[in-house]
Amino acid sequence: MSVFSDNIRFLRSKKNLSQQSFAESIGMSRVRYSKYEDGRSEPPYEILISISKFFNVSIDLLLTLDIRKYPLDEMLKLSDNRILLPIIVDQSGNNSIEIIPQKATMGYLSGYSDPEYIENLQRISLPFLTNGKYRAFPAHGDSMPPFKDGSYIIGKYVENIEELKPNKSYIFITLDNGITYKRFKSRKENSITVNADNEFYDPYDIDLHNIVEIWQYASGIFPEEFGADHPQHYTVQDLFLELRKDIKELNHKISGI
Repeated sequence: MSVFSDNIRFLRSKKNLSQQSFAESIGMSRVRYSKYEDGRSEPPYEILISISKFFNVSIDLLLTLDIRKYPLDEMLKLSDNRILLPIIVDQSGNNSIEIIPQKATMGYLSGYSDPEYIENLQRISLPFLTNGKYRAFPAHGDSMPPFKDGSYIIGKYVENIEELKPNKSYIFITLDNGITYKRFKSRKENSITVNADNEFYDPYDIDLHNIVEIWQYASGIFPEEFGADHPQHYTVQDLFLELRKDIKELNHKISGI
């Protein structure tokens, strides 16, 4: 037996289909199909595609995830080949928010579609975030004000790029830049234009084929030292003042040596 065998047996039974009726629906004999369900044979690629399309479950989940652990009515439909995303809830029924730790951000691009990677992430629940799938990403760098290093940006999964709204903030997961927090400006034929809230940075384009996931800003988790005195927008003048301050402190230390 295998995860795949268990999955197709489970999915078939959920639809109240006999082996005969299901086999006929995907164009094969019951005897041939029963070998896949019993784990005595592995289906060719074209059969995997037919089964995946019939159940609306991606091939990678059919082969790697024990779907019996995740109620089908609590799964979110995704685009492309990752069709189902588990939505885990706590004992109170609140959506669990997976937290991507700073040290694991580099592995997110290879782990976002790996159920085991997602299952091993720490989780929190915020009762006011409902009706969607949420994930928390660490802020990094100076292009994300008011989010500083140590902050977390909570995003709501965006199912379709057509849902993007001008001047709204999103977390874009891209193949070349990884996790980045930017404001959506406009849509082009093969790309989108975004810009940072830090005015020091110019707007730039992201090719659509480089986009892996999009999460709309929903909330934030700030470190204890974060306060209202931190500016929400940085200008070139702010950067020079900070630089002058750093140079003055450095000169002071040197003169004391």
